[in-house]
Formats: sequence, structure tokens, C-alpha cells
Amino acid sequence: MTQENGSPARCPSVAGNSGKLDTYDYFYDVPESLDDHPYVEVQFKNTRKEFFLNNLRLPLAKGDMVAVEASPGHDIGRVSLTGRLVDLQMRKLGVTPPEQPKTIYRLARPLDLQKYEESKAKEHETMIGSRQIAKRLGLDMKIGDVEYQGDGQKAIFYYIADHRVDFRQLIRELAEAFHVRVEMRQIGARQEAGRIGGIGPCGRQLCCSGWMTSFHSVSTNVARLQDIAINPQKLAGQCAKLKCCLNYERDTYAEAQSSLPPRDVRLECQRGVYAFLKADTLAGKVSYISTGDTPSKQREVVTISKERALEVIDQNRAGVQPVSLVSDTEEEQVSPLSRVSDILSEESVSRFDKSREASRPKRSRNGRNRRRSQGGSSGRSKGARQQRRDSRK
Repeated sequence: MTQENGSPARCPSVAGNSGKLDTYDYFYDVPESLDDHPYVEVQFKNTRKEFFLNNLRLPLAKGDMVAVEASPGHDIGRVSLTGRLVDLQMRKLGVTPPEQPKTIYRLARPLDLQKYEESKAKEHETMIGSRQIAKRLGLDMKIGDVEYQGDGQKAIFYYIADHRVDFRQLIRELAEAFHVRVEMRQIGARQEAGRIGGIGPCGRQLCCSGWMTSFHSVSTNVARLQDIAINPQKLAGQCAKLKCCLNYERDTYAEAQSSLPPRDVRLECQRGVYAFLKADTLAGKVSYISTGDTPSKQREVVTISKERALEVIDQNRAGVQPVSLVSDTEEEQVSPLSRVSDILSEESVSRFDKSREASRPKRSRNGRNRRRSQGGSSGRSKGARQQRRDSRK
């Protein structure tokens, strides 16, 4: 489809070519955006983007397959952005045009696309073979993905390693085994998960493979801020790192916790002294437990709003002790500590891990004694019958 001036129509997306690196072209229907821009954004294998100079002024549109300059040979990629938005994208990413930029050769021909598909079909087999070679050489590294160049002359091996690896011998053997020019690129665990993909514990596609393009550090302080138990098995994602989604609600929890009363302040009323127990950050509810000489199982847990807790703190600072922590306008929510402990035990993951011995009924000592006495009496009766038989003989 073309415009009236003969230039190709730009659309925000192309069916079948959507990916996490796709950019929505919100200038596609603006007449001023139809002015040609010298640079074009090209995407490779949904994980890598580069900017190329359209020095031949080819009429390119989003979704076109093009042959671009590579070293050596040429590569095949998909046009992901054209027009005025390319300039804004380069400014956003901080990309400055080099003195000798790479250029676009031509629109991909059927022979180029056939060679491109043949090269892609060899990527998985090459990855398995490269792993075997690295294992035979005793290298402490993991090759997570392989990307062939469009013309099949070069292959990029993405690997993960905790320490510095001397892979000079590996490069020689890879080049000899697969007859390609080898390039090694080190990536992190999050980047590997983004390239491989998968389904997260939420039942949806991994964020790193679906839409995330940059990864920010995640610390355990984020989990503590959201009152999440520090359980590595639950907090770690498929990359064995802390889940990126822990950062999503960090600002919301930080803002909500800033309005909560301090946790180290005890509340005093005529019914006793109460210490902080837990807080429902988003709901604005705070639970306090009674202290003193009361047995632990008989202590009370009072849940009040954060506004009421701040009001009681101000009254205590003024030397006033209210009758109760619960105000007249709030509904009293008082529960014994034993009930709270029962609720916590119900949420335990190991509540179903009960031994079979515990479910079997226990035999009483009296029952065992009764059976022993019955056994003894039966033995005496058998002896008496034997004596009567002998007397008859």
C-alpha cells in the first residue's frame, strides 16, 4: 500500500512481526513525518537493533526485510522504524551517527531470504555442539544462544560466565567445526532468560522476553519494603535472580509506608500497653499486640487504622491515655493471639507434610494390657483341656 505521492504507507505495527523491541510509530499518519530521514532502524532476531544509513533512498516501510552492511558480508534484518521518529529514537538512546555509518544494500531478495532461513535453522544444532566443545575443553561457561548472520558467514555465540574465561582455543575449534567466523559476546542471566523465554509463576510470558529491554538491579530491600518473606525459592525467577516484578510496586509501597506510624513506638491506653505486630500497608491498617505479664496465648491483637494509631501517639505524647485503642467511630477488631497463630499456621507451606504415623490412631496402654490378659487366660484354658485329655487316656 502506498500514499498518493508514491511513498510506502507507514503503519504502527505489522502482523506477524510484533516483538518486545517493536516501537509504536505514532507519527505514521502525520503528513510532516513522511519526509525521508537518512537513517533507518533495523531489528535482528528480536533482541538486537541497529541504525543504518539509507543512502540509496530506498522506499522502505516498517516490516520490510532488507540486506544491510556487515563485517564480513551482509546481514538480513527487518525494518522496525522509519521517518522522523528515527531521529527521536537515536536521541533517546544517545546514538551519534559515526563518520562511516553502515548502509542498507537493498531490499531482501528471495535468494537472500532462503539463505537467511537456512542459517536460522542451524542455530539450535550449533548451540548444542558448541556446548559440547566447551565442556570438553573444561571451560567454566555456558553458551546460551547462537545467532547466525544473514549470509551464514558469521555466528555470534552468547555465553554466561562468572569469571574471566580464556576461550581462544574454543574460538579456533568452533570455527573449524562450523566453518564460520566466530564472535563471542558475554551476557547476564537476565539477558539469557529474555532470549530463551518461558512462562513465569504468574502464568504469563516472562517480562524479560515479552517487553523489557533494560534490566534494573533488584535487592532484598525491595522485598522487605513490601513485607514479603525472604524466601529465595519464591523470590527468584527462572534466571535464578530476584524477580524483576518486585520493582513494579516499590514506589507505591514506599509512599504508603511513609504515612504509617513508626513501628518502634508503643501505644498506651487504660486497657494496657500495645506493641506493633504487623501492618497492611496498602489498606492502611495496623495491628498491635498487648504486652505485660499476660500469658502469651491470652494476649490480644487489636487492628486499627493508621489515622487512629497516629492520634493515639499524639495523645500519649500529651500525657493522655484513651480508654481503648479503638475509637468510637471504628468497629472493634480484637482477637486473641492464639487465633492469629492459627491463621499463620494455615498459611504455612508445610501444613500438608504430615507423617502417616500422626494420622494413625494411637493404641491405649489399657488395650494392650487387656489383650495380654486375654492371651494369658486363653493359654491357661488350653492347658486345662490338655490335662483332661490325658486323664481320659
